[in-house]
Amino acid sequence: MVTISDAAAAKTKEILSAEGKAEWGLRFYTAGSGCCGPSYGIDIVENPVDGDKVIEQDGSKFFIDKDTVEKLSGMTIDFVDDGQKQGFVINNPNPPSCGPSCGSSCG
Repeated sequence: MVTISDAAAAKTKEILSAEGKAEWGLRFYTAGSGCCGPSYGIDIVENPVDGDKVIEQDGSKFFIDKDTVEKLSGMTIDFVDDGQKQGFVINNPNPPSCGPSCGSSCG
């Protein structure tokens, strides 16, 4: 199961309200893959796509495509703002190890 943090839910609500789309949600999907694992994309959408997992957290809706929900199992979607960078992040308590071909590109 994918967990949504309170910070991610609050930021989603803020973003969607600012866009005039308070009833919409964020859709997460797999956007590609590299040596360090998959990359994910996020869209603002009105409705889930057929087969999406729908998660509601504190009034915010998250739609995760059926393939991606399996990849994110056990992970947390969070929002960070540390003063220098901000954005949605996926926290994996068990990150994959990189092979020698990755060099310093992972991590």
